[in-house]
Amino acid sequence: MEHTFRGKWISNATFANLRARNVFHRQLEKVSLDCSEHRDQHILFRRSFCVDRDFSSAKIYVSADDYYKLYINGRFVAQGPSPSYHFQYHYNELDISKFLVRGSNLIAVHTLYQGLINRVWQSGDRRHGLVCDIVVDHSVILSSDETFKVKDHSGYSEMGTCGYKTQFLERYDNRADEVGFEKIDFDDSEWCFAEECHFDDHTMSKQNSHMLAFERIAPQQISANENRILYDFGANYVGYLSVKAKGACDDVITVRCAQELNEDGTLRFQLRANCKYEEEWILSGREDVLDWFDYKAFRYAELEIPDSVEIRDVTFWVRHYPFALKARLKEEYADNDDLKRVWELCVHTQRYGVQEVIQDCMEREKGFYLGDGCYTALTHMILTGDDSMVRKLIDDAFASSFITDTLVTCMDCSFMQEIAEYPLIMVSLVLWHYRMTHDVAYLRCNYKKVVCLLEAYRRDYEREGLLRDLDKWCVVEWPQNFQHDYDADIREGKICKQAHISINAYYLYAIRIANAMAKVLEAEPYRDEAPLVFAFDKAFYDSEKKLFRDSEGSDHFSLVGNSFVYGFALYPNEECKQNILKLIDAHGIDSLSFFCTFPILMRFAKDGESDRMKAALLNDGAWLRMLKEDATTTFEGWGKDTKWNTSLFHLTMSYAAVFLADADLKQLFE
Repeated sequence: MEHTFRGKWISNATFANLRARNVFHRQLEKVSLDCSEHRDQHILFRRSFCVDRDFSSAKIYVSADDYYKLYINGRFVAQGPSPSYHFQYHYNELDISKFLVRGSNLIAVHTLYQGLINRVWQSGDRRHGLVCDIVVDHSVILSSDETFKVKDHSGYSEMGTCGYKTQFLERYDNRADEVGFEKIDFDDSEWCFAEECHFDDHTMSKQNSHMLAFERIAPQQISANENRILYDFGANYVGYLSVKAKGACDDVITVRCAQELNEDGTLRFQLRANCKYEEEWILSGREDVLDWFDYKAFRYAELEIPDSVEIRDVTFWVRHYPFALKARLKEEYADNDDLKRVWELCVHTQRYGVQEVIQDCMEREKGFYLGDGCYTALTHMILTGDDSMVRKLIDDAFASSFITDTLVTCMDCSFMQEIAEYPLIMVSLVLWHYRMTHDVAYLRCNYKKVVCLLEAYRRDYEREGLLRDLDKWCVVEWPQNFQHDYDADIREGKICKQAHISINAYYLYAIRIANAMAKVLEAEPYRDEAPLVFAFDKAFYDSEKKLFRDSEGSDHFSLVGNSFVYGFALYPNEECKQNILKLIDAHGIDSLSFFCTFPILMRFAKDGESDRMKAALLNDGAWLRMLKEDATTTFEGWGKDTKWNTSLFHLTMSYAAVFLADADLKQLFE
């Protein structure tokens, strides 16, 4: 049941009097939003309260915009919420029984308003605040209001941004007066009282996905070179470097992190993914603790320290979505050491990569991407049996229809991008979810939304049975060097007037999937496919070559375009199918990337092509190449140098686990 808050949204005097601004628009609209004010604001809240009797249960209902870290009686409780839109803004319901005591208690909350237009949060919109209710034995004993104390944290200052303006690099200052604000005996007598947010427009919705889990990882190796200490945690993880140090007041420690080392053994803290992980930590003269707010993805950390500093403890405070592996490696693959290594690579990537949303990469963007995220979410559900991430992706994608009814690329954020294929990929995920869960009610609800989506594509882009004049970017395959000279003008930022094969293959397949949903629901088919198949073949099929060309009027027959035809079983005859298989066999999946490889493997699984499946998974230039290049998490491409800004912690390619797992893929992809 949804909780009705008694608490008010509260903030400091500045944010309490700001009106929200609209950050949403179509991608091709020219919109400029100034983010020079109200950025990187760390705002703290404190309130003492009394529990005047013994109790059997205690909960807190809490949220903050953009994000919070919650402490009770000096102990860390949780952080959240998962990203969401303001009109269905998530709150968390947390059991805090073990944190409360009879008598005097303290709630302390560290909130962040990032203020950037990026893929992480719906920020830059001037909405900030905290809301909470504490309920003991079903009675509300504390609600957020103007009796809470509030103070900006002066210990955080920005050192620029990294990635695609994804996060602020932090200079953390242990000399700041607010350090230790979460402790019971902290003196907040000079703090101001909070103010109610006068123009608040949040509509609250319970977060149905899980809270993050945390674990500490100790370094596996430590080495020192003069005043630099290097820590190797053995694999890529996501989270916060946790350090205790003692030095002189004003001592500065330089903190660097990396996912790999240079050839000479030094730290490559200028990541391939366009993140320079170099920050500063200023000591107070006491025993200090590094308290990063935002997280990073790294394996190695280096501390450059003054002579006066003693490092007393270093761990990796790792964060991830709760993960319990339920699937197993297929029995037929169990004796193959290489396939076991690929399996372990994908499982580790999923275990430690999935966060509060399905993100594509863990450092450059941290974005909740719809397209490749469908494959990542499916993998997570197959490995764990937990469908919560799939539901969040589907629900939040459809929620973006308020921006455009053909949906956006990256959900729950203020960065506006539209990629034409991505919503069509999600149509398949809706059916895959049903086939794994048999949740008819959820399918019925989503089928209506799928029909609305496809009708919006039909209205805006379908001309004589083909999609054309797309004002959405068509990515086709990514990065561009894997597009095999695809012969259509699909550049981002312009309207693609041509009818080309990849987007039309996705569209036709999505319509087939919608018809399959209708059959399950014992409803009339959504649409007759025959006229669309006729238009598709007429435009792209060459009856002499028995292959498909890239676009209308083209004489180019790319592996990329024909990969979608094969993966979605759109070939008109067996000879065409075999010709495409010859192309795939000749080039290998390592000549393709994210978007072509999954449909190919899907069709291998459906058709029982076990030899081709095994050969693909053992391709020396694919997942095994990652492992040869010392991968501990899947890369954005097959190798470190296959893209100009390669992420070495990118979740999509973990989908190899789908095809390695002991799952009934014929039933899933039928």
